[in-house]
Amino acid sequence: MSRLTPPALAIDGATLMQRLRELGAIGRDEAGGLSRLALTEQDKAGRDCLVRWMKDAGLKISVDAIGNIFGTWMPEIDAAAVMIGSHIDTVVNAGIYDGCTGVLSGLAVMETLQAAGLEPHCPIIIAAFTNEEGARYAPDMMGSLVYAGGLALEEALSTEGTDGSILGDELRRIGYAGSMQPGAITPRAFLELHVEQGPVLEAEGIAIGAVENLQGISWQRVVIDGDANHAGTTPTGMRRDAGLAAARVVTFLRDYVTAPNAATVATVGTMQFEPDVINVIPSRAIFTVDLRDPDEDRLRTAEAALRDFLDELGESDRVSVSSERLARFEPVEFDENLATLIEASATERNLTCRRMTSGAGHDAQMMARICPSAMIFVPSTDGISHNPREHTHEADLIAGANVLLDVARALSDAE
Repeated sequence: MSRLTPPALAIDGATLMQRLRELGAIGRDEAGGLSRLALTEQDKAGRDCLVRWMKDAGLKISVDAIGNIFGTWMPEIDAAAVMIGSHIDTVVNAGIYDGCTGVLSGLAVMETLQAAGLEPHCPIIIAAFTNEEGARYAPDMMGSLVYAGGLALEEALSTEGTDGSILGDELRRIGYAGSMQPGAITPRAFLELHVEQGPVLEAEGIAIGAVENLQGISWQRVVIDGDANHAGTTPTGMRRDAGLAAARVVTFLRDYVTAPNAATVATVGTMQFEPDVINVIPSRAIFTVDLRDPDEDRLRTAEAALRDFLDELGESDRVSVSSERLARFEPVEFDENLATLIEASATERNLTCRRMTSGAGHDAQMMARICPSAMIFVPSTDGISHNPREHTHEADLIAGANVLLDVARALSDAE
């Protein structure tokens, strides 16, 4: 791995911020909310904007069959590329920094090297991956997952969205069904700059997070079936109450993750009752469980504990319980050499830095399957993300982009 080049360059912070705001305006509704779900008209407009900026920088544009966008500088060099990237799709009612910071900072890095007259010894590629958020099509991180060989292309293209649309049809409709085979380029390294989406860096007054690992993720959908009955005339002991049983799962998970020394986190993020009437005992509860842990053995233990509890619940509450796995990703260890380069850049730029775990899933975890990968975090104000109040201070965004610049420069031996 190359040594870190002493920092003598800085990205154009004003241009980076202007682009973040311009991209953040695409997908705004009349109330000011931002929603740029994957492969919608809003996503197409965002993609078109990004491609225009890439072309202005003289990059060669490629789109693969799952819709991932790549902008390559120095494509004529016969060497493994350094890839920098993230995503530009959003959740519903989103902020402007999640994902977009990594893509646009990568473009800023490339333009800075170009403006300085430096030439890399390998191509540098900016990547914008499809459907990272999973807000319209499951699973999330789909574009990078397909790229890394973790999901078959045809299976991804046939995915039905929350609105009944088919992913492959939508790719063709918006003009981003490319011809390049996903995974055709294996980078020498992948770098992703991202807002933390959590409170740690801000709380500790630290500027840069060198992400060394990423939590494993287990998603399940649980269905509990009981009997609908009158809310006033049915004695509690004679009920088969799917709603009460679902509540017991929530409290079980809360107790499990708050036990001493527990590192697992658990979330019940969605829940629906049927028939969903105020004076009728629920006959069905449908909800999701999100389990996360940076240790694979602990994650498996948590999954087993939930499975055992659901079995016991069926007997104790006289309900029928079933579960379906929606997604499962093992914890990821990022490349130690890359993390060390991130720390070295922060030190040379007089920025505080700490090693940390990512609690959220990111494209870098998928790319780590095929090449050395790492992430750089910058603070999130109040730890808020996936929310219009998502914010990172301009100085922090620029600091993160400059660290990204140093590491990309070192990896590409740009001189």
